[in-house]
This record gives sequence, structure tokens and C-alpha cells, in this order.
Amino acid sequence: MLCRNKIIYCFVWCAICLVELRAQTSIGARPNIIHIIIDDIGYDDFSSYGSLYYKTPHIDALSKEGTILTNFYAPHGTCTPTRAAIMTGRYSPRVNDKTGLGVLFPTDTKGLDSSKEITFTRQLQKVGYATALVGKWHLGHLPKFLPPAHGFDSYVGIPYPNDHGPERLGNTGSRGYPPIPLMRGSEKVKDLNNNELAEIPAQFIREACAFIKEKAASKQPFYLQYSNIETHTPYFIPKGFEGRSSYGAYGDAVAYIDYTVGVLMGYLKQLGLEKNTLIVIHSDNGPLVEKYPELEDSYGKFGLVDTSLQHKLRDGKYQQRFEGGVRSACFIKWPGMIHAGAVNQNIYSGVDLFTSFLQIAGAETPTGRVIDGKPMIESIITNKPIRNTFYAFAPQKEVQGVRYNNWKLVLDKRAGKNTLLLFNLAVDTKEKNNIASSNQLIVDTLYALALQAQKAIEENKPLSENNSFNF
Repeated sequence: MLCRNKIIYCFVWCAICLVELRAQTSIGARPNIIHIIIDDIGYDDFSSYGSLYYKTPHIDALSKEGTILTNFYAPHGTCTPTRAAIMTGRYSPRVNDKTGLGVLFPTDTKGLDSSKEITFTRQLQKVGYATALVGKWHLGHLPKFLPPAHGFDSYVGIPYPNDHGPERLGNTGSRGYPPIPLMRGSEKVKDLNNNELAEIPAQFIREACAFIKEKAASKQPFYLQYSNIETHTPYFIPKGFEGRSSYGAYGDAVAYIDYTVGVLMGYLKQLGLEKNTLIVIHSDNGPLVEKYPELEDSYGKFGLVDTSLQHKLRDGKYQQRFEGGVRSACFIKWPGMIHAGAVNQNIYSGVDLFTSFLQIAGAETPTGRVIDGKPMIESIITNKPIRNTFYAFAPQKEVQGVRYNNWKLVLDKRAGKNTLLLFNLAVDTKEKNNIASSNQLIVDTLYALALQAQKAIEENKPLSENNSFNF
């Protein structure tokens, strides 16, 4: 009887939350949104996700105050395609009229095209949100591609990664990149040298706090994207913060972003904004897990990857076949709405943030285009899945991984081969035990899904993300 009453209570509570969610988005009591995208950090680089090496008390506090998602996926294993997908709610092969976006460099003249894509920030502006980006952009450095062209009222940051500077070496000795510019809006403030790059994260947190304070005074709802740079090579941090970790420059960078989150959360509480602010923290892709000689030659210890460290997931950044490249820790907090201290194991994707932010803000989802993102807030509240299938795309349409429930098919076409690997993530999160040969039906079924997904992208049709198979 007691168990039955608890179940009834749970359903009633969820129903009340959903009514509140819909009421907020219809009558204007809309939450602020702080969206923190941590660059190149690993799934298990947080204490609450089982880190063996790093202490992240401020970020981990959100796991007690909110919910952690254990199956949240970055849309890609590198920065530009992931961020393009998040901003548009569309997987990278669809972006810019299906031309896609790979990783952009200072010599590129491409970017996220505002004449072809609609970002969620443009939609948020339409319903009265103030929008700001502090930190890295990486969706095109020309003025027509910068944040102000995509619905950001204010932007202070760098247009591409902090390792795309003139000291970056290539096979010929130099890549010939210009100095990294600090931008304010669409205007360059100054070129940054490496000493200045190390201090910029401190300026970024001041800029973020100033924006929050301004909007608190005006009582205007806001969206803030805080996109740090210190956990991306080179692992520079402001003076006085070195040596706080036992794991080198990268460990210090992890400690610094954790400190930064603590500053932001403390400021929210100080201004009385905590209860009406949705906070989402995740990574844009997995960490570096292999040595990168060019980065070490360019930055010394600040480009060093410690390959002796063990991770829960296989492989890391620069690939999306295996979990380590795309599966991201994700913390989400919204007091009174999102469960505190909960763990959610449903499958979510970064594209879902697009639709979710629009829903809670009462903004319209663009029509006349395929939107891959699904509203995830109600799903998190009710613990009802929104998909059971996830596809890992290369920027140019190719599916390189398919997850169905806990089955994972890897499509590996490297070395001119078409190798199919099958894993059961329920018992093999490290993807060590290939069981394809003894599960041919599952392999064939998931491979057919992969081909179907590639065709859907080519024909600009929705993906099949809720499937039902007898295995």
C-alpha cells in the first residue's frame, strides 16, 4: 500500500511540475538560462562521474542540487560541428543547406550562415530575452558569422580556439595563423599574446557576472552562454591558480573552470536569481587522450596529454565512433522543477537543448526545416525517454556509430575497410569486447538503421530515433 501511494504521489508531483512548466512559458514568468559549455573535458573528469584524478566540488554541487544525465551526447567529436548542431537543433550534416561544417580554422572563410540557419538565440530575442556569449565561438570568424549575426546581444570572447595562434606549428614549421583576437561584438579589441590568453579566463568571468548583474537590475530574462577556453589546449590559466592539481596543466585548468562555476553560482545566489535560473553544464566533445606532438612542440607542458590516466570510456576527441568522443557529462539544475540529487539514464543529445530552451522561454520552434532536437525538460522531470536511438555523424553525412538502447554498433571505414563492431554498453562501457560475430541479427538491424539515417540526412527527412526490436 505504501509503495502504491508513493507511485501515485510521484505521478501527481510530475503532473504539477508540467502544469507549472506550461504556465511559466505562457504567462511570461520565464527562467533565466545559464548554459556552460566546457571545452574538451572528459566524461569522467568530474568527481560525481567517478573521476580518479580531479576534484570539482563546485560543479559536483549541481549533482546534489539538480540532476546528472549519464547518457547525454555531444552531437560530434569536435567543436565546430557540435556547436553548430546545438545552436540550430540540427545535426552538422544538415547545417548550411546540407553542406555541413567541419572544424574551422583562422584561414577558413566559411561559418554558420545566418541566411540559412536559425539559432535558438534569435528566437529567444523575439520573446524578450537578453542574450550574451562569453568565451569561445568557433562558428566562423568573419563578421557575418560572429555571434551578433546569430542573435547575441553581446559577445566578448575569441572567435576560434586558443591554440589557433601564430605559434602553432605544422609539418612545414608553421601554420601561418594570425594572432588570436579578443572580440567585443563584431569588433576586434586587441590581439592576444600567450600571457594575455592566460589571463583572459579571469576577464571572462568578470564579463559574465557583469551581464548577470545588469539583467538582474532590469529584471529582463536572459540567456548566457559561458564557453570557457582553459580546458582546451594550451592549458593556460591566470597567475596564482597554478599547481592546484596534482595532474599538471590540464588538472589546473579543470580546477579553474570548477572555480569559475563556483563564482557564477555564488553570484546568482547573491543577486537572488538562483530559484528562477535553469543551469546546464556539459562538454562540446571528449578530451584529448593521445599525445599530440604538434601541440607539445608549440606549447610545451601546456599541450601535454598524460596518456597514463585511465578513462571510463573508449577513445576521446576527434572521433565519434566510440563513446569517449561524444558522450558527455551533463549537469542540469532548475530549483523547484528539476529533481535534486537525481540520476537520469535516458538518452539525450546536444541538439535537444535548442528545442528545450525555446520551450521553457515560450519561443517558437522554427518551421520549414527539419529540427532534430526534442524537448528534454519534461522528459527529465518525468523520467520518460524521448528517444532510444542515437546516431553519431561525421560532418559530411556518414554515420559512424548507432546506439539502440544499450546496444552500440560502430562503423569503422578507416584503412579502406568497412568494419562493424558491436558492444553492449550495459556491461561494457569501455567498448572492449566486440560481440558482433555472435549477434548477427543485431548487427544487421543497426547497420540498416545507419544506412537509413544517412539517407534521411541526404533527403532532408527526420531521423528514426524511436525504434522497437526484439532484442
